Amino acid sequence: MNDTAARTWAEPLATGVALADTRLRLKWVNPALAELLDIGPRSAVGQSLAVLLHRPEWMAQAERALQEPSPHQLRGIDVPSSRGSMARVDVAMQRLASGELLLEVHALAPPSASDAPLSATLRGFAHEVKNPLAGLRGAAQLLQRRVEDEQLRSLAGLVIAEADRLAALANRLLHHGAAAQLGEVNIHEQLERLVELLQAEPTPLTLRHDYDPSLPDVYGDADRLLQLLLNLARNAIEAGARTLTFRTRAEVGVRLGERMTRMALRVDVIDDGPGVPEHLRTTLFEPLVSGRADGTGLGLALAREIAREHGGELRHLGRPGETTFSLYLPMGHAHD
Repeated sequence: MNDTAARTWAEPLATGVALADTRLRLKWVNPALAELLDIGPRSAVGQSLAVLLHRPEWMAQAERALQEPSPHQLRGIDVPSSRGSMARVDVAMQRLASGELLLEVHALAPPSASDAPLSATLRGFAHEVKNPLAGLRGAAQLLQRRVEDEQLRSLAGLVIAEADRLAALANRLLHHGAAAQLGEVNIHEQLERLVELLQAEPTPLTLRHDYDPSLPDVYGDADRLLQLLLNLARNAIEAGARTLTFRTRAEVGVRLGERMTRMALRVDVIDDGPGVPEHLRTTLFEPLVSGRADGTGLGLALAREIAREHGGELRHLGRPGETTFSLYLPMGHAHD
């Protein structure tokens, strides 16, 4: 991979990527890494790699990576931003044919101040919604039988299908030991189902997609994954977004939990809303944390729990006018 190809590949990634020359000076950084370090991509050019690897032993590891063809790893290191805060990351370093050094920087989730389990909260919530769901389904069935307009009948069928799906999810939460409904999942089919649900929303939305049609199926629970994606989309809408873009890609060498995954599927939900407030970013995925006075604080917490059930991760990247939540799922039967 040459310099131009590497930069084109790295530009849209949610993973931080940089290229250093043979003197370990930065030639470029992608937007994700620029945001992590809180520096402008242009101002990073020419700076020593020590802006990222600020300890002498880490720079020594980078020097060795320049001399050897095999990849080098730095695990769980703390890197500074220009504002003085720290971020914990894994860094993968690989020498290119040009002799330059390509770096991938994977941000790790910050340690939680509270590890209170989400499942107990969700089971209580599931118990409360079961009866209203039954009533909702019954009303939709009655409506479907009585109306003649085909579009209204179709919408009533959509309500029935969603009520059944949510009831099944509620039952699985209440009977926590019940087996997940695992199988091969076409992620694009789930995204198209999501689009169908969002088109029935009263809020006018612009929905776009940028799919990689070559991606294979993943192994998982289709209903749970749809719920995760729906939570991300509705979270964006409730925050004021009017345009949503769904993007799928394959990504190589992703850190998921405690292990490196050779290949992962990435689903980006991108919105044009105001973004996540600065003071919520470190607790964004915690239960009962919400940026809205009327928010429950369960949507993103449940989304992260579902991602982790599938051996994956959920990550957030925010820029002015563009907020991205990225779901990473291992390709293959990788989760328990």
